[in-house]
Amino acid sequence: MSTTRTTTATTRTTTATTTTATAMTTITFTEDELNPYITHAPTRRWLTGPGLPALPGDGALMTFEALRTDGLRTVADSTGDPEGLLAAELRDRLVIGGILGADGRETESVLLDGMTGEISTTYFLHDRPGLMDTRPLAPSLEKLVRYATAVDELAALRGQFASYAGRLGPKAVAEATRQLLAVFEEAAESAESAAADREGDSGLFWKLAAVIRPLALVAGPGTASGLALDLPVRLLDEEFGSGEIVRFEDVDFPNALTHAPTRRFLRETGLPEEVVWFSLETDMPLQTLAEYCEDDRGGVLTEQRLPANADRLIRLGHLLEDTSLVVDGATGAVLSWSEPDLGLRPLNADISTLAFTLWLIRRERALDAVHELTEAYDQLAETMSRTLAAVDPVACDPTPNNPADDGWRYWPGMFEDEAGGGLYA
Repeated sequence: MSTTRTTTATTRTTTATTTTATAMTTITFTEDELNPYITHAPTRRWLTGPGLPALPGDGALMTFEALRTDGLRTVADSTGDPEGLLAAELRDRLVIGGILGADGRETESVLLDGMTGEISTTYFLHDRPGLMDTRPLAPSLEKLVRYATAVDELAALRGQFASYAGRLGPKAVAEATRQLLAVFEEAAESAESAAADREGDSGLFWKLAAVIRPLALVAGPGTASGLALDLPVRLLDEEFGSGEIVRFEDVDFPNALTHAPTRRFLRETGLPEEVVWFSLETDMPLQTLAEYCEDDRGGVLTEQRLPANADRLIRLGHLLEDTSLVVDGATGAVLSWSEPDLGLRPLNADISTLAFTLWLIRRERALDAVHELTEAYDQLAETMSRTLAAVDPVACDPTPNNPADDGWRYWPGMFEDEAGGGLYA
């Protein structure tokens, strides 16, 4: 069974056909519908044959919804470009979809060169089209679909990565990385890959996926710990060095910390003393936020300016921007509390996913020293957010948690802050 959708571009009306098959829904075009936009023969064969996925699955890397809803349209059609500011090489490229961020919204747009079949990305700057530029993404639609499918299958642990379901720890991370890199490297060996590899951007985008996304396999759903994650024994010690890990004793806990799994984690596993955007409180026994503000911020932060439950929020340390990292002593939820705007926001699901986040940041910085991942900083930041979201959705979900919650989330915000430089080795 197939259905059709008629879409109108500025210069021409095209009709894309959405075909429902057993496994997935695809977008295809007829030969006539590809004229005059696409002259590259392999690209024409792909779009009239296998086609492109119509609807992304949960956690998908990219979407081709633009083709399904708008049909074939050029960058010039999409921007209008009334003053003719677009670069000549951009004007006739076709907008076929977008790369999806951790929140499910499009970040970069995916473009197709109808003459060569090459795929690139761009950020649309509708008010400044003259500043728009492209970065190569893949040499062909066939390679693009193969690459994106591999990343999606890793994220969902299906298809070629189905065997990793239930396999956790550093060994699983290393093997999944090698397997994903092999998918990209096999395709890169073909002669047609040469054009897409110019400036290294295409390879770096997929290398980011290969070395960062598998890091989510290091820990599994919590069973023994009673927390969101069960971390491998000594994971933090091996990453940071045992001398950098602080473990607490019961005497260090205020009475308000009644959540047993959190107490056990802080006693037995501990946390690194310092990681880029986080410093642990080690100068005194842990305090509630109310006690901290009374002792250290007396006269500045009165009781009326504190959260209503400040007497059960345990301050573990501080983040940047005059922000405290606190854990709810009753539930184990980890939050950030900002002094400048008095905002209490979700930070992590619990202490186990906080530990994973700190480990993830440390791992990325080590990988950047080897692979120079920060050469594509914006794409790296987005990959980090997607990897964290796969393990801890709370950390990246912008859904307001209370009437005063503006939806801003600390870790994605810090990842994106290139000027702050936290992801650089």
